[in-house]
Amino acid sequence: MIPFIVGCALFMQMLDATVVATALPAMAAALGSTPVRLNVAITSYLLAVAVFVPVSGWAADRYGARRVFLWAIALFTLASVACAFSQSVPQLIAARVAQGMAGAMMVPVGRVILLRTVPKHELLRAMAFLSIPALLGPVIGPPLGGFLVTYASWHWIFLINIPIGVLGIFLVLRHVQEIRDASRPRLDLYGFVLSAVSLAALVTAFEALGHGSLPGPAVLALLAAGLLCGALYVRHARRAEQPIIDLSLMRLPSFSISTLGGNLCRFAVGGTPFLLVMLLQVGFGMTPFAAGLVTFAGAAGALMMKFAAPPLLRALGYRRVLLGNALLTGAFIMACALFTPDTPAWLMIAVLLAGGFFRSLQFTAVNTLAYADVAPERMSAASTFSAMAQQLGISLGVGVAAVTLNLSMAWRGATQLQVRDVLAGFIVIGLACMLSALSFRRLPADAGASLQARPGKED
Repeated sequence: MIPFIVGCALFMQMLDATVVATALPAMAAALGSTPVRLNVAITSYLLAVAVFVPVSGWAADRYGARRVFLWAIALFTLASVACAFSQSVPQLIAARVAQGMAGAMMVPVGRVILLRTVPKHELLRAMAFLSIPALLGPVIGPPLGGFLVTYASWHWIFLINIPIGVLGIFLVLRHVQEIRDASRPRLDLYGFVLSAVSLAALVTAFEALGHGSLPGPAVLALLAAGLLCGALYVRHARRAEQPIIDLSLMRLPSFSISTLGGNLCRFAVGGTPFLLVMLLQVGFGMTPFAAGLVTFAGAAGALMMKFAAPPLLRALGYRRVLLGNALLTGAFIMACALFTPDTPAWLMIAVLLAGGFFRSLQFTAVNTLAYADVAPERMSAASTFSAMAQQLGISLGVGVAAVTLNLSMAWRGATQLQVRDVLAGFIVIGLACMLSALSFRRLPADAGASLQARPGKED
């Protein structure tokens, strides 16, 4: 039940991060604003997540993972209700910030519970299950948002979280035992401030690149501030006894390679849905709902992977799968560059179906291998570090895709987006995914052996 419970929380967070975009015009009309101004409802959520992700591991160790997870789900559900009943833009922003705070705690702490309760030889199966909601959310979000706004009202994009949240609370109370660090560490306040400013500035800059919501000098200033605070944090972490983000985890080869190579692969999570929206809706003129039905094939591929990943990794090993699959994942992303308005829908669905399968297999392998050599007492720190890296990787994927579109338009001397600009974006994101193979080449042949061995048996 633990992977299912954590998966519900992850799905709720990933769905909420993407479903709002489709409903912005309707929400803006109801609240007396404009879609462009109301984009702050998205950025405020992402900023809150970026700021509070680093503190999640400390909170789990200090107050107990079960207690923090339970209250995070409850806060996320209540904040969703507040979003639905917001009567003004400031009320909506406040509710979205509360949602982001809860989401920042909910998913990393849920992963801590999974990592500390599931034996390592069963971790692959658990992660295979857990990777599905992470991929389903960005794919289901846009069509579901379009459907609810078209046939119900924008309020329901938040109210759908209520039954999921109530179910999650019931299951946590019934099935999850308390997990707490006996040492009860103190909060690294200085490190928290530095990491919060760094992550918030970088995520805001990457999102601004994707949506064109800020002028170029402002984006550069945010990037500079984020990198400066990040450098100051690295200096601080080397001296701190208990830094809020434990950079010493990067000394573990399996963790560092999975984090660096995995983040190149995660460009696809942020960049591919963004590019598909541009291609199918702007380039091909599809309605949001019709485009969502086509892109849903990627989610179906992810579901198929759940059954195939464990035997594939057992038979071929992590190094071989990550190397070859990085190339396949990138190839299927680049194959989207071959789509034209005349491409049959069944062919696009087939390509997205296969691409979703290989992309999900890659994330399952990466997310599992990252914890292969992490000691139990460091799982909270590892989960926090991974959540932070994933947030940056996904946001950077959107930014890279958007920059590619802008550069392509500048190369043509045009101001209007055309299909050829989006195709260039697919090629760049696909190449970035393929480049992750260079990182995975450094893995030893027996990488992940501890994940295959059962207790009482030799690795």
